[in-house]
Amino acid sequence: MNVHTRRQFLRQLGLSAAALPFLPTLPSLAKSAADVKSQRIIFLFTPNGTIAPEFWPDETGPDFKLKRILTPLEAFKGRLMTLNGVCNKVRGDGDGHMRGISCLLTADELLPGNIQGGSDKPAGWARNISIDQEIRNFLQARPETATRFGSLELGVAVPNRADPWTREAYAGPNQPLAPLSDPYAMFDKLYGQIKDRENLGSVLDHVRDDLRTISAHVDPEEKALLDQHATFVREMEQDLQSAVTKNLLFPPPLLEPGVALDNDGIPKISTMQADLLVSAFANGMARVATLQYTSSVGQARMRWLDIHEEHHALSHEPDSNQEAQEKLVKINVWLCEQLAYLARKLDGIPEPGGEGTMLDNTTIVWTNELGKGNSHSLDNIPFVLVGGGLGFKTGQAMKFGGVTHNRLWLSIAHAFGHHLATFGHQRLSEGGALALS
Repeated sequence: MNVHTRRQFLRQLGLSAAALPFLPTLPSLAKSAADVKSQRIIFLFTPNGTIAPEFWPDETGPDFKLKRILTPLEAFKGRLMTLNGVCNKVRGDGDGHMRGISCLLTADELLPGNIQGGSDKPAGWARNISIDQEIRNFLQARPETATRFGSLELGVAVPNRADPWTREAYAGPNQPLAPLSDPYAMFDKLYGQIKDRENLGSVLDHVRDDLRTISAHVDPEEKALLDQHATFVREMEQDLQSAVTKNLLFPPPLLEPGVALDNDGIPKISTMQADLLVSAFANGMARVATLQYTSSVGQARMRWLDIHEEHHALSHEPDSNQEAQEKLVKINVWLCEQLAYLARKLDGIPEPGGEGTMLDNTTIVWTNELGKGNSHSLDNIPFVLVGGGLGFKTGQAMKFGGVTHNRLWLSIAHAFGHHLATFGHQRLSEGGALALS
């Protein structure tokens, strides 16, 4: 049993890593830890559809070329899959954007409600659990795959309101989960105890200085007593430093202070959220995550790209508007760069207690609420899978004949060992899991 695996075993039992040196090599414990397959998944959402001619490869199979939007993933070409022809066929109440995001991971109709959107009938929240939470619950029910959080829901500039346009993850029917878009708050959620210890450490710094000052002005007998207190303070500092890192395989990321949580802060927020997500995965805090960029009808103004119109407004321009099309390609290339950054971070960390890198055991699913923005089409949703761990045959461009995305979620659930017969709308699950391996 290697050190990382033994430490993970202790953590699963709720024991301190201080017990590690006293843990003998017990064959039964080694077997139970070694049999746990490292599998993680991230659902990465970006809005407003894509530009199909600059996104989908012309070829199918392993001999394909990446179009402009996907060129940031060139280094991962052998570990990605493009899935053309996978459609969100969920209908019912609500407009295309509402069903696009709130029916994306849930794969079922919206509940009746009074939230009015577009020209369609009003609707409510989703009527089904989302696939990320379905997998989370499956993993949390097994002691060998349970983690501290189970799943993490992160956002990048998600609007500060609650409605079906802003929520993709659902704990169950009528139970939307809000993504956390503040990286400083996410740091506190993950590493708040460390921050508390660091604050106490700064208090001890002042105490030590005060003791030194007093020591210079007291009798020798009293100075000896103060020296004892100074030794106590020093030992406490050492204990705190040890406590900060003893349960972590990897140190938490250093976040740039004072980043504005607004539109123009999006590039830095994106990097910080990706760093936090990878750190949490590396330290075994979760195996499932969603990372949501803005929302359906995403209205970011990407001024850092010298684009000053709202993303959503540009997406409604006709295909004949070449200037708008070029700006949308530029936006989607930038979004793909964020995916590539996340993949590089995962690929740069050896799998804790296992083989390969974390990316070899983590699949990132890049998706969108629409296939095409100006038509609100829910066909040909831009699905790209990057990474490994699910046993899929990566390094290929695949084309399907308009299959439902329910079947994709079945494929992913089955890859985790969760053999659902259907997911979401029962009729839309007909045909079963897609053949991806």
